[in-house]
Amino acid sequence: MSWSQRIAQALIARRTSGQYRQRHLSEQGDARSLRVAGQDFTHFSGNDYLGLSHDARIIDAWQQGAAHYGVGAGGSAHVTGYRTPQAELESELADWLGYDRSLLFISGFAANQAVIAAMMAKDDRILADKLCHASLLEAATLSPATLRRFAHNQPASLATLLAGNKSGETLVVTEGIFSMDGDRAPLAELHRLSQLQGGWLLVDDAHGVGVCGEQGRGSCWQQRVKPELLIVTFGKAFGVSGAALLCNDDTAEYLLQFARHLIYSTAMPPAQACAIRAALDCIRQGDGLREQLTANIHYFRQQAETLPWSLGASDSAIQPLMVGDEQAALMLSQRLREQGCWVTAIRPPTVPPGTSRLRITLSAAHRISDIDRLLEALHAANR
Repeated sequence: MSWSQRIAQALIARRTSGQYRQRHLSEQGDARSLRVAGQDFTHFSGNDYLGLSHDARIIDAWQQGAAHYGVGAGGSAHVTGYRTPQAELESELADWLGYDRSLLFISGFAANQAVIAAMMAKDDRILADKLCHASLLEAATLSPATLRRFAHNQPASLATLLAGNKSGETLVVTEGIFSMDGDRAPLAELHRLSQLQGGWLLVDDAHGVGVCGEQGRGSCWQQRVKPELLIVTFGKAFGVSGAALLCNDDTAEYLLQFARHLIYSTAMPPAQACAIRAALDCIRQGDGLREQLTANIHYFRQQAETLPWSLGASDSAIQPLMVGDEQAALMLSQRLREQGCWVTAIRPPTVPPGTSRLRITLSAAHRISDIDRLLEALHAANR
């Protein structure tokens, strides 16, 4: 089979299975609204949970940073790309979240890949929640360690795997709030079980940091857990992009020596670090935004009880509306667009077969009238 034949067959299979993905060019958009092909939509598919992506203070910080430092880092952090804004941001994050150190990455995907690749050896094992993000599972699969997956949010399932024979080190991997289901991991129990076997816990809290816990410190702080490795990202509640690892001093020094993403990738632009620092200030003072987001979530769930589709067990900004069939989810998404609401259909392989859904995401920026419009569109789509 030639390259061209392989590619053609894969595309045909993806189309016929209802799993074909397409990009849509957004001409303009924020946490509430989106313009695609000249049409305006009420936006329920973003991760801008606090509506900070268009905050004037954060935009101004990025612009001032760019004016002073330029628009790029100009090299890896090990060469010339590590400047004062990145160093100050790392220090602030570590202090805010109660760790010795933090290290910046260009994205959450890169952070997860880098940490797992650098930490794991041949005789080690990774025990990951079955519904962990693709970046975590791919990194675990590509690492020399053995990957085993425990039942979603089931500490008893993890305990069974932990009790098995091991020769190397153990890394337990989970998320704070799961990206497709919106539910929360039982972090305290997972950490307790990990420690009993001498293992470390890695938590990716992309969807928790900024929106829960005191001052928005996230899922781990909220559950009074301090995992050995904590990944936080800046493309969701922070409204910017990038990520950071929180860890102890020795681990940070180890990763600076062995994490290839840190050594060989161009560093985060200093101007971006300036914007993230401004976003961090907004998040620390963002109790009002978090209260508004919580109110929006409660209102949506209460009003959605009469819908013919079931909602996932989520009290987070991620509200999965379970449809089941891939084509049915696509059709429902399209009918909502016809009513002026943009909600993305999520299908396998992103989610398990038979669990296709609309991934409805809410923001503090949404108004009650926006949520009512979505509910009316959902009811109309069922007629």
